Amino acid sequence: MKNPQLNKNGELQHLLTTDGLPASILRHLLDRATEFVNVAEGREIKKVPLLHGKSVFNIFFENSTRTRTTFEIAAKRLSADVVNLNIGSSSTSKGETLLDTVDNLCAMHADMFVVRHSSSGAVHLIAQHVAPEIHVINAGDGRHAHPTQALLDMFTIRHYKKEFHNLRVAIVGDVLHSRVARSQIHALTTLGVPEVRVVAPKTLLPTHVEKLGVQVYHDMKQGLKDVDVVMMLRLQNERMQGALLPSAQEYFKYYGLTQERLAEARSDAIVMHPGPMNRGVEIDSSVADGTQSVILPQVTFGIAVRMAVMSTLAGAK
Repeated sequence: MKNPQLNKNGELQHLLTTDGLPASILRHLLDRATEFVNVAEGREIKKVPLLHGKSVFNIFFENSTRTRTTFEIAAKRLSADVVNLNIGSSSTSKGETLLDTVDNLCAMHADMFVVRHSSSGAVHLIAQHVAPEIHVINAGDGRHAHPTQALLDMFTIRHYKKEFHNLRVAIVGDVLHSRVARSQIHALTTLGVPEVRVVAPKTLLPTHVEKLGVQVYHDMKQGLKDVDVVMMLRLQNERMQGALLPSAQEYFKYYGLTQERLAEARSDAIVMHPGPMNRGVEIDSSVADGTQSVILPQVTFGIAVRMAVMSTLAGAK
């Protein structure tokens, strides 16, 4: 079956999900991101002309600060013209359909869409609808996928751990509602991580999650034992239906990452979080601000990774 993300030559046409992407493409994006990290760190003027004359439209149907801002910075560093669509005051709030909105933006000569939407599959629908010369990037759709977050997480892991083939990685928290976790799992397994764990109460795990190739733990001490990477997830309260947890305090008591629990991991383990963090709910401040935390470098790397994705899609060499 043809991968809708690839063109007839097997090149990346859209970035919709990490699921099904070959390891060669994932590695290419990580390698390219390394070049852009050097651009940001080694230049007085942090711009390259790879997307000069191209128009990138950020279309966010959900609130976002970190993701939208890093996409905007990434596009501007590639010298693209960036348009941020204010969905709250756009025609969609007046009844216009999603695809009608996209058609109107295409008529404004858009070259690339960066889309976040609350409905799983909405970004795939847009990718199937647009002309072949237009590229679509999924900036998060429902519970489904968040591929650039997973890629920046993979970049961060490779930066600090160098290799994937000898790692134990624990993903802790609300896996059930997390598009980030799904994208992380697909990327980690594709890149050859031999042991991926998910650690959470049963109410916050998808049914048959082990079919994704992960080991399931319900106890933090056991789940973090000797791991190299701890990837924390926030509680997605806005997506929860019904009472899945007694309280945030109760959750922190059993699943919050404290210094004591982190001590179960390897002494050189890194701590990651896609943000926004809920201090005192899923992570203690002493850990979030501690020496093993790489949460702020994740944000920095996110700009380079999104530059790599956009320049690759645009065919810039």
